[in-house]
Amino acid sequence: MTMNVLGFAAQSASDALAPFRFERRDLRPDDVEIEILFCGVCHSDLHMARNDWGWSFYPLVPGHEIVGRVVSVGEAVSKFNVGEHVGIGCMVDSCQHCAPCEQGLEQYCENGHTLTYASKDRIDGSPTYGGYSEKIVATERFVVKMPDGLNLAGAAPLLCAGITTWSPLRHWQVGPGSRVAIVGLGGLGHMGIKLAKALGAEVTLFTRSPGKEADARRLGADHIVLSTDAGQMAAARKQFNLIIDTVPYQHDVNPYLPTLTLNGTLVLVGLVGDLAPTLSTVPLILGRKSVAGSVIGGIAETQEMLDFCGQHGITSEIEVIRIQDINTAYERMLKSDVKYRFVIDLATLKD
Repeated sequence: MTMNVLGFAAQSASDALAPFRFERRDLRPDDVEIEILFCGVCHSDLHMARNDWGWSFYPLVPGHEIVGRVVSVGEAVSKFNVGEHVGIGCMVDSCQHCAPCEQGLEQYCENGHTLTYASKDRIDGSPTYGGYSEKIVATERFVVKMPDGLNLAGAAPLLCAGITTWSPLRHWQVGPGSRVAIVGLGGLGHMGIKLAKALGAEVTLFTRSPGKEADARRLGADHIVLSTDAGQMAAARKQFNLIIDTVPYQHDVNPYLPTLTLNGTLVLVGLVGDLAPTLSTVPLILGRKSVAGSVIGGIAETQEMLDFCGQHGITSEIEVIRIQDINTAYERMLKSDVKYRFVIDLATLKD
């Protein structure tokens, strides 16, 4: 038995997203069936739909910032009940037995985690389809509980943008007394500011845009540094324990390295690909500084982040859209014309 589901898909790298009917599997014993209420629109959805990274396959139903309601559960499910609000992020499975998986770091699964879309199911090899759709079925191990009281639409981007910035904040042990800088004020950057601030850090935004100061302060930034201003960059030397760089395209990270403290780290979470120009090792060697990378977070860490956001009332700043407007949203996203994340209301699929 399978269930017939309506979603929006790209049929090729050059096609606009359009309505698409496809099959979801029937429930396995450990599966949860979720009616999707909201799905965030991530930059990687657009990259995948257009095969910018070269490993997309079609038809492709994007969406990995999924919030919904449990409508049925397999007989072995113990974590969830019908009617509960839950979330699914970027992964729906992993091998569960390699060293990273055993540490709860499924995002680094040595046998390759199963992505929420444009991936292959580990058991039957069928393609995975994402959250731009009516329903999704996944093992309970990769489903998270949504805290009571959080706005569900605003919480959807926490499943990618939130955890992508939370994971490095936790790994580098950010807390009261930490000085953190965020590079770039977009979907990831605005979540980085909110989360770092709520963890007790002193937070600075690096931006190229003078017009972003008021918004950055509203979100919780204590300081704003214009990265194009040599004087401001010089004044920021040796300031930051951690810099989270959210810029999703090739850019020069060398100007930021002198702003790290001794033992400071710049962690890249936005760029997928090669750094250019190359790194100068001089500031690295002379200050035992690091340039690192990080990707999303494990399931336990994602639940921890959601619970923290529930306690502190943290959600993403969003613009809710109809699914029929997704192609326009992609064009606006390319122009950075969104504050700060589009979220699809999946009730509009019925229109």
